Amino acid sequence: RVLGGGATKRSAILIGGEPGIGKSTLLLQTASSIQTSGKVLYISGEETASQIRARADRLKINLENIDILCTLRLDDIVHALNSFNPVCVIIDSIQTVYSAEAGAVPGTVNQLKFCSNELISWVKERDSILFLSAHITKDGMIAGPKSLEHMVDTVISFERNSDDVRFLRAQKNRFGSIDELGIFSMSEKGLLAVEDPSAM
Repeated sequence: RVLGGGATKRSAILIGGEPGIGKSTLLLQTASSIQTSGKVLYISGEETASQIRARADRLKINLENIDILCTLRLDDIVHALNSFNPVCVIIDSIQTVYSAEAGAVPGTVNQLKFCSNELISWVKERDSILFLSAHITKDGMIAGPKSLEHMVDTVISFERNSDDVRFLRAQKNRFGSIDELGIFSMSEKGLLAVEDPSAM
């Protein structure tokens, strides 16, 4: 609903949220719920495969249709993309990805722009969808250049109030409205959609 009825092929979606809010949980649940005959490639620069497997087991998520790659190197990611040709690519998080062509330090403005551009270009040339997660700073801004938000088609903020309630809202969406709000509660089974917000 927040995306405007679903993710559009050849689109890049940036999800920003504070550390620990549940971006990885949201992305893993999203990966498992995608209705497609193709593969989903989940790339993590922050967790090991065993940590992701443990979370999936805890949340009772089936990883059968999800390939997992744990790396920081853009070269490894592009090689995997060309080998698997996935219909959905999830990068968790874009701030951990680096390329030797853009310098030696991950997370710099140059790295973010260069790596994002390479990944966005890849999905734009194929019927694939790209999800990028990004950390936000204390003032609510996505850490890194504002240009990153201009490069993608959709920017979604992932927020929370003082309780275990999470909010998803689009700040920019080339393919739909920015008026919809997704409300979730965080439980032992992961994020659960709140179907009746007025009851809260």
